[in-house]
Amino acid sequence: MSRLYQDKPVVIFGSGAFAELAAHVLQFDAKRAVAGFTVDAEYIKSNSLAGRKIVAFEDASRLFPSDTHEMILPLGYSKINQTRMNRMNQAKAMGYKIINFISTYAIISEGVDFSENTLIYEQAILQAHVKVGTNVIVRAGANIGHHSRIGDHSFIASNVVTGGNVTIGEFCFVGLGAVLRDSVKLGDRSFVGAGAVLISDTEPDSVYVGNPARRTAKTSLEVTNG
Repeated sequence: MSRLYQDKPVVIFGSGAFAELAAHVLQFDAKRAVAGFTVDAEYIKSNSLAGRKIVAFEDASRLFPSDTHEMILPLGYSKINQTRMNRMNQAKAMGYKIINFISTYAIISEGVDFSENTLIYEQAILQAHVKVGTNVIVRAGANIGHHSRIGDHSFIASNVVTGGNVTIGEFCFVGLGAVLRDSVKLGDRSFVGAGAVLISDTEPDSVYVGNPARRTAKTSLEVTNG
């Protein structure tokens, strides 16, 4: 697994706390130059963030040309991660190379590979034979057990712990401090609440909370819409 980074300055999609955090870790951990931020024009509430300008996404390719800049999209789990996927695909269509951030303070076993727009934060642990999909965020302190798989467009919050051989489907969200037992399988678009203890497989498009975790009447899209 390579930790080498290109020299082009990075544009960060977003204008909130997740974007500001990404700017900090890119600068001080990955040693990357951050050119600025971009977000849909309707969401711009200030001209700058962390001392760098915010530009409308519609103008990004003119102000931050894709041949001289790269992009990363640290968006959260809005619409069960679909917003992040959509904006990533739009950025690629604009010609941007989408980079990763893999913290130098994370513990990553040899052989774990990453696709584009993957962010692995400090003190996260990914054990041997873990497979990580495209557009995945693993926040600080998460521990992903051996032979586990994280599907595309998923979000793993801080301090999540999985046993070995866990399968997390596509477009999933696993909340703060949740625990997933060995060999559990999360159906696509599963939402696992903070502190939940999951001891059995989940159904797609479902929400699970509690200890032991139980399915609620809500759908995953209902709790992530916004």
